[in-house]
Amino acid sequence: MVPGNSFDVIVIGGGIVGLASAHAILERHRGLHLVVIEKEIKLAAHQTGRNSGVIHSGLYYKPGSLKAQNCRNGYKLLLEFCAKEEVAYEICGKIVVATKTEEFSRLEELAIRGKANGLSRIRHLSESEIKDHEPHCAGKRGLFVPETGIIDYKQMCEKLAVRITALGGEIRLGEKIESISSSLGRQRVSTSHSSYDSKVVVVCAGLQADRLASKMDRDLDLRILPFRGEYFSLKPSAQKLVKNLIYPTPDPAFPFLGVHFTRMIDGSIECGPNAVLALAREGYLKTDFSIRDIWETITWPGFRHVARRHWKTGLGEYKRSIFKSAFVAALQRLVPEITKDDLVPAAAGIRAQACSRDGGLLDDFEIRTIGSTVHICNAPSPAATASLSIGQHVALQVAELLV
Repeated sequence: MVPGNSFDVIVIGGGIVGLASAHAILERHRGLHLVVIEKEIKLAAHQTGRNSGVIHSGLYYKPGSLKAQNCRNGYKLLLEFCAKEEVAYEICGKIVVATKTEEFSRLEELAIRGKANGLSRIRHLSESEIKDHEPHCAGKRGLFVPETGIIDYKQMCEKLAVRITALGGEIRLGEKIESISSSLGRQRVSTSHSSYDSKVVVVCAGLQADRLASKMDRDLDLRILPFRGEYFSLKPSAQKLVKNLIYPTPDPAFPFLGVHFTRMIDGSIECGPNAVLALAREGYLKTDFSIRDIWETITWPGFRHVARRHWKTGLGEYKRSIFKSAFVAALQRLVPEITKDDLVPAAAGIRAQACSRDGGLLDDFEIRTIGSTVHICNAPSPAATASLSIGQHVALQVAELLV
């Protein structure tokens, strides 16, 4: 063991959930010897740094679920954190619209769910009232959700990193995890550069979550399926078409919100994403592929179940990926004045979506304790909004393991 590489807690992953977990652990246990290990040379390199920067209100999630509980609690903690640390954010509200009559009942169910989650200020909108919020939007009915906001999550990660080091924690970048094992009551972690040991390990590895969890549980019953979300941005000349955030009524059978419009904290307007199966877990370009990643996806029994159930939806997503005109048509359902010439390509992101062996796309957060390791196995949206609350949840589990 390298001198100085023995810790009380090792946190793997330098995204917002890993940093929030490390921060919560140190806040709870002052003086604890903790290190965050990240394989990239910068923090927030993957899901955190490539999402659309939305502060989610808790509208979509099943009441009582980990998503609902942690989103609502995390929302409050996030606003307090941003005010204290001077992180730029804005609570601007969003509208969710139904563009077809068959979506009306789903929109109403969404309102009921949101109110069950404590969103008492949700307001139903008529077609004319939608225009009051978004003059260029074509919805027939809508919901106004005033609690929704926008933020720069990378800036929030930078502030968390400063807090972690101020509390005595360390952050080590550019070290890829090669193995995790347990021996004589200690956890052993080997990286591309060094070796570490600790009493407890917390794994917040996003797109690599299943691979690291399977090092401790060889019969792990889930696998990460990577879905690439592709975006466009509106040219400055077209930004007047969108004031804040415009979302469609989501399909409850598919764990994605559909192509939508988001005003970013810098004033730009992002359009998207679609959701296509990525050919590489960290492949942000359409041409990126990894034989290992592809093989692990197609050989997972759950993927074959997903493909059979959702092939029509999947084909529609690929159509929008291949043909810009199809992507534009999806946007025009919400804002008919949008044209192909209004859009310029923007950076893509990849969602780590856990899939069970029987083909279930896990809708809720999945946090598992395996021995003295805590694994965040599934933390898709709204994990960034919920991150400080997830961190507190993880800190409680770590406290039990440190006894």
